[in-house]
Amino acid sequence: MKIIYLTDLHGAFTRLYEFFLETVADVYIISGDLIDIPFYTFDTAINYHELQSYFNALRRKMSRTGELLEDFVDSLLDNKDTAQEIKDKCYEYQQLTIRARRVMQQKYKVLENIISVKTNSQIFVLPGNYDMNLRYTALHERDLHLQWHDINGIKVAGYGGAETWSAGIPERYIIQYRAGINIPDKHNEMYTFFKAIKPDIIVTHQPAHGIHDRLSWKGPSGSPALRTYCDNNSVKLCLTGHIHEDCGFKYVEKTVYLNPSNFGEVITPKGEISEGGFFYEIYFNGREIPKIQLKKFADSKVIPIAEYVNKGKVYSEEIIDKERFEAFKTLTNYDMSLQKHPHIPEIELFLDIRNYFRRFQTKESEKRLEELENILDNITKEHGEIAFDLVGSLNMGLSSESSDIDLVLYLKLKNGCDGQCDNCPQFKEIIEILSKYLKDKYPFQIIDCIDLNQVEKSIMREDYECEVTQRFVAHRAISRPVNYRIIAPIEDMLNKKPEFRRELEGTVRSFFKIFMTTTSHSTSFDKYLTRLRSIGVKIPDSINNKIKKYLEGG
Repeated sequence: MKIIYLTDLHGAFTRLYEFFLETVADVYIISGDLIDIPFYTFDTAINYHELQSYFNALRRKMSRTGELLEDFVDSLLDNKDTAQEIKDKCYEYQQLTIRARRVMQQKYKVLENIISVKTNSQIFVLPGNYDMNLRYTALHERDLHLQWHDINGIKVAGYGGAETWSAGIPERYIIQYRAGINIPDKHNEMYTFFKAIKPDIIVTHQPAHGIHDRLSWKGPSGSPALRTYCDNNSVKLCLTGHIHEDCGFKYVEKTVYLNPSNFGEVITPKGEISEGGFFYEIYFNGREIPKIQLKKFADSKVIPIAEYVNKGKVYSEEIIDKERFEAFKTLTNYDMSLQKHPHIPEIELFLDIRNYFRRFQTKESEKRLEELENILDNITKEHGEIAFDLVGSLNMGLSSESSDIDLVLYLKLKNGCDGQCDNCPQFKEIIEILSKYLKDKYPFQIIDCIDLNQVEKSIMREDYECEVTQRFVAHRAISRPVNYRIIAPIEDMLNKKPEFRRELEGTVRSFFKIFMTTTSHSTSFDKYLTRLRSIGVKIPDSINNKIKKYLEGG
């Protein structure tokens, strides 16, 4: 079983949608903050925040901090002695609070529509301090707050909210956090809930005391009750968020603690933008966790950063992408500094169509992707660095049991080979190994083989005439990678030379047009459309028009 965990979405709905199209997991867990502001414009949000600050100060002045702010405002209106100027502010605050509730519910409905794309996965969400109680939203059936689920014999339970009030969010609608630092364990709602359920995986927004809870201006800010429970009970995983600046992997008292930092963009205390995109992939074998990977979603790609492997009493750490890992630990941006490259129109058109098809990804596609990941993991350990790009039905997400697999193979050819895979014993050895692994499962075809050593040298020299690099650019623009950790450093080199990449895409443009208009390619699209129609999907005119335009050569 594979679980993907991310936190602090902060309204990054478009990024989440693209992320779902590029990832496969049995279970997704998203731990608030799910939205950013309870309005559609910052001007309204600022106005509401100013009114909140005004009434909050008045509430303190009148020694009534025990009341909800909305109840306090209502009482001011009921009091005949309240000045008219204050009453006007009260009316405005009431109206904005009602609007905030409506907007938040609309945003959660949009989020539910995005989440429902992943029909083959279980997806759970947890409210944070920027969220309202999800019980009253379209996400209520996915809500983990004070709820638990049994997933393949693993109990998952959650407790949302945080011991802080986020200004700009109506107090009346947020989760009432009854698990604060000063609440004794026996009266602590979170502690007593977990004690009754005895979960294997705990999901909270606020972290445990002393683990991923340090604020630069305050020090430790985590929950003592959560830490006490995990230290004294059999908890395999504690998944948290909230504190973006204290994140990472920790293994304490046989419990793995994970905080991947923010997935959506956030503003740091210094007023800077933190790019986010981080998440963890957690692999279960029965009840054990043999492997956890820290990854990043950037520029529509899933990039491995670090891997943690269970060695019994400890987990070993392997840094896969040193530059991004250092940026993750120091809270500095990396991918925002890379210039984004626009693809040629034919590629953009293909990607639009592919992403539509992937909304209906089949269970067979997800099964094959997972099998190929495991196969490459085993092969790489014994035979060096190998990766795939997937084309055809598996790239589209529409594989059936009768589909074959079309692969682009990436190798680092050893000395003595002339850069052509067909002439290299290493290539023939890999084909034999793949045949052994895939025998009796499904037929496969290697449609191309790329020597990454040759591509790397070509990029360093900016060799525009290198045919291997041209093919690399074409495959990477439209295909789906497996074991991307091998390809990522080479593509990073390429992305640091955007003019070079654009020129290469222009070079392969004529070849791409020929590929688009072949009879076999047109037949494949007919097959994909037939599969969607067979399950009752009505293809929108906009997609039909894009497919027609694409098959006519863009």
